[in-house]
Amino acid sequence: MAKICVLIPVLNEAQTIATVVSSLRAQNLDVVVIDDGSTDDSGAIARRNGAAVVRHEIKNGKGQSLRDGFRYALERGYDGVITMDGDGQHDAADIGQFLRLAAKERPGIIVGNRMADPRGMPCVRYLTNRFMSSLISSACGQRIPDTQCGYRYIDSRILREVPLACDGFEIETEILMKSAKRGFRVDSVPVTTIYRDEESKINPWKDTIRFITYFIKEIRSPAQGDGKGNR
Repeated sequence: MAKICVLIPVLNEAQTIATVVSSLRAQNLDVVVIDDGSTDDSGAIARRNGAAVVRHEIKNGKGQSLRDGFRYALERGYDGVITMDGDGQHDAADIGQFLRLAAKERPGIIVGNRMADPRGMPCVRYLTNRFMSSLISSACGQRIPDTQCGYRYIDSRILREVPLACDGFEIETEILMKSAKRGFRVDSVPVTTIYRDEESKINPWKDTIRFITYFIKEIRSPAQGDGKGNR
């Protein structure tokens, strides 16, 4: 059986992180929380509920948090990771779908697909997601219905072979585009998203500009496949 851990980057999620970690530990999953400079007790609460915690003293961004989590997983011999948010939007009950598909097919990436049932998704987020998913799918040469979903399985082959550099939210696009260039297959599974009244940490202007800048840069860079095709 593959050795998998769940990576959760957090920034001030003290109200929700206990429930998220506990629901995963109840499934006997290893949980690693990357506390990105929280000013509340997010890290301490996660640790009390059974998570390993990697602490940033200052905020470094989601990209840096995930990269540190990937490094942690590789150093400890995990065969893959599942990334999810710490704000309670991702339902831990869906994690079995990722694990089963990963064990059966072992694609490079499995992305959660919220678009199979987008009820409750804010209209602007829905339209933006459709546009970005179409754009990124075209660039990747694979249909990825929900490229903006952070609920994902990522195989250790990608963590070892695909160099990542982004510090912000655009890392999720970077992972898809660079992995596709190297011939890795991207699959999807339907997931439920729990929308509450929390404020998104994505800055609609700043992060959109960062996404566009990164996207243009990446499509201009040469393919780096190793000739193996889909793996």
